[in-house]
Order: sequence, then C-alpha cells, then structure tokens
Amino acid sequence: MVVESLPRESADFDGRTVVVTGAAGAVGRRVLSRLEEDPGVARVVAIDVAELRPGLAKTEQRRLDLALADAPSLLKSADTLVHLAFSSRTEINEPEAARVNVETTSRLLDAASSAGVQQVVVVSSATVYGAWANNPVPLTEDAPLRPNPEFAYAVHKAQVERLVADWADDHSDAAVAILRPALALAEDGAGWITRCLTGSAGIRAGDTDPPMQFLHLDDLASAVEHVRRGRLSGAFNVAPDGWIPGDTARALVADGPRVHLPDRTATRLAEMSWRLRLGPMPPGLVPYTQHPWVVASDRLRSTGWEPRWSNEEAFVAGHAGSPWSMLSPKRRQELALGAAGLGAAAFGIATGLVVRRVRRGLG
Repeated sequence: MVVESLPRESADFDGRTVVVTGAAGAVGRRVLSRLEEDPGVARVVAIDVAELRPGLAKTEQRRLDLALADAPSLLKSADTLVHLAFSSRTEINEPEAARVNVETTSRLLDAASSAGVQQVVVVSSATVYGAWANNPVPLTEDAPLRPNPEFAYAVHKAQVERLVADWADDHSDAAVAILRPALALAEDGAGWITRCLTGSAGIRAGDTDPPMQFLHLDDLASAVEHVRRGRLSGAFNVAPDGWIPGDTARALVADGPRVHLPDRTATRLAEMSWRLRLGPMPPGLVPYTQHPWVVASDRLRSTGWEPRWSNEEAFVAGHAGSPWSMLSPKRRQELALGAAGLGAAAFGIATGLVVRRVRRGLG
C-alpha cells in the first residue's frame, strides 16, 4: 500500500456523496459536522444503530445494524466510504466481535467495488503495533503490525487493515487511507481502552510505566477530514507531538490510585477478575500498561495536518472535574498505598473464588 497524495481531479473523482459508518459515535458526530460544512459534499449517508442529533441539512440517516444490512444498497452512488464502525465488545464475545468487525468490513469493501467507490478512509488504532519491550520509541508507519495476540481488539483492527490494504492493491485508481490514532478522548467521551488505561481500576504490570499519548477526538476527526479532502493514500499515525513520560503519566493519569504488581501476578489477576466480572480490564490489555507503544505522526503532518491539542491538554479535557483530580498530592499518595494492599487482597480473594468454583465443579 503506497503512501501518496492523489489529486481530487484524478479518476473523475468529485467526492459529492460520502457514506459514514459508525456515524453516531464520538468521532462520527464530529466528522458529520465537518462534512456538513464542506461545500464540496452534496450528500452524506450516516449509518449507525443509534440515532443522530437533529439539524443536519444534507445528512440522511440509516439506522441499522451493519452486520445484517444489505451493503451494496448502502453504497449505491457513493463516492467515498468513511468506515468508523467497530464493535468495542471484542474481549467479551470475541467470535461475535470478529464476525461483526472483520466480516462486515469485508462485505463493505466488496460493495465498494461493485459501487465503484473511489475513496475509502478507515480508522484503525495504534494498538495494532502491539505493546512490546523492544518497540522503538516512537513507532513509525514502517513498523510491522504485531498486535498482542491475547488482545482481540488490536488483533481485529490488524485484520481489518489487511483487508483494506488488499482492497487498495486491487483498486489502484482509488484513494485508500488508514488512520492509526493514539488513545483518543474528549469532554464528551472516551473509548473503553482509554478508560481502562487511565481509570482507577487499571492494573499496572512491572515497576515502571511506559510513556503515554492522548489524542483529542477533535483532532482525530480533523485527521479523517484531512485525508478525505486531500485524497491521501496510505497508513498514517495520528497523535500530538511527543508523548508523556512514564513517571509524569503516572502522576497525571488515573481517576484513582494505581496498583503495580509483578508481570505474572498482574496478568493472572486480570484473567481472574475478568473471568469473574470483578474488573474492567481484559488480560490482553496488561502489556499496554507495561511496554511502550507511542507513535510518531510525522507522515501525516508532512501533508499539512496539525493537531490543535497537546497530549496534556487532551488528557485534561477528557478528565476535567474527576474526583481524583480534586484530591491533594498527599491524599493521592495515601490512597495509592492503600490500593497496593487492596490489590494484594483482591488477588487473594479472586484466587479463592476460582479455587471454590473448581472444587464445586469436581464435587
């Protein structure tokens, strides 16, 4: 998949009709607002199971489940497909999520071929690089995709990317862009991965914290619009300049105290608490609290895109007014020390529950 900027005039492309999947989500709503303001866009087809806000003049909504929808009819007469839809329930029901995320993308791409769609923009995730001890800091788009195999969300994102890359190879006249954003958040929401990695219940493996990045959802939406308007092709990381060092992130992050545990203990505790529905963090996410996976967005910036929010500004915007942010440093330290004890106790309780369940099964 070659990175290049294709002029809007190529292949008689005008981009007048844009189809947006996942349109009611936090990113989708922002993208729709930008499409409404673009005089070059005549019609927008917004697809989501949730209802959109009223007042969108040139947007028609299709409330439906993409997994069950007739994809060819949705993309009829479309010039551009902006694919934002992705099930976030990957760790709860992985086979079902794979069907929804991967198979739905495959069906949409087949429909795009039939409809003669000339541009595809897909939002992936920086998690596709995986969190590994030997990751370079930062990662560029030339790094291989090697998501941690236990983390279904990242695995599915990588599978979607491969489908899109194959489609791009077969449609050399189309502009195809894949965006890999860092942790995204804003005042009106954050993804579940962001909540896990910055929330009070997060499990931290090892004695150190990796650097972190935070991308404001406004900047992610502007990146989507930037590659759409410019007809850019290729893979692009999306993140503010730089990152927050681990020790600073540890002080800045979390709506509550963080518990550091040995690697194996953290993974076992995550597995037990997740299996028993006692904690929100799936075990596959533990490496992302242990190893670096920050990205460089130089490639996208070289095309003229500029983020408006820094890492710190994006984080504060998404966490303004949280109870933890109101506490004094001394009180935070006291709670953190208490949490360490609770973490050990929780591990003991979880272990006991598992043993009791096993014994009952044997009895």
